[in-house]
Amino acid sequence: MKACLFLIIFVTCFNNSNSQKQEYLFNGENLDGWTIFVKDSIIKPNEFFYVSEGVIETVGKPVGYLRTVKEYTSYKLHLEWRYPEKPTNSGVFVHATGEDLIWVGHYQGQLKHENAGDFIVHGVGRSATLADSTYTSTADHKPLIPKYEASSEKPPGEWNSYDIICKGDTIELFVNGVLQNVATNCSVTKGSIGLQAEGSKIQFRNLWIEILD
Repeated sequence: MKACLFLIIFVTCFNNSNSQKQEYLFNGENLDGWTIFVKDSIIKPNEFFYVSEGVIETVGKPVGYLRTVKEYTSYKLHLEWRYPEKPTNSGVFVHATGEDLIWVGHYQGQLKHENAGDFIVHGVGRSATLADSTYTSTADHKPLIPKYEASSEKPPGEWNSYDIICKGDTIELFVNGVLQNVATNCSVTKGSIGLQAEGSKIQFRNLWIEILD
């Protein structure tokens, strides 16, 4: 009986510990905890990014992004995306910092069709090392470093997964479970998380982070 009671207590404590580390970024109902920035002031923000049938959706035009109010450091980010219509371009921002503009400083996991897993360094003076080369963003040049493998995306219209691990000054990109890029010596290690609109309708769901020790 004592052994059984100990096991119950251990499992309960373990589950509570995991639940404290995991945080859902999207509640399936609204965009609480996020801010919207759109380049064209004519379009209303809530008509640019919105919730449709339990997923986050953007029309994709004009360009802009959705950004968490909170900032994070050392975490695993999980999200799923798909292009319900013509696949074009988008991206996932991590360690986004600075004032809202096109574009805010960030590191990006590319979501351009068949290029998911490419890595972008964006923001003057921001840098990262990939494959033994150090890349620094300038006003005129935003380095884009190609992914390791051939596209691991699913056909247009199907859901894909991105797992992005940010720990210390390292960022790892996994597309549908395939490691596609690793950046080290990142000069920025904390910031908000963003979802980019850049071309066409795209949907996101199942967004959560797990805080890493």
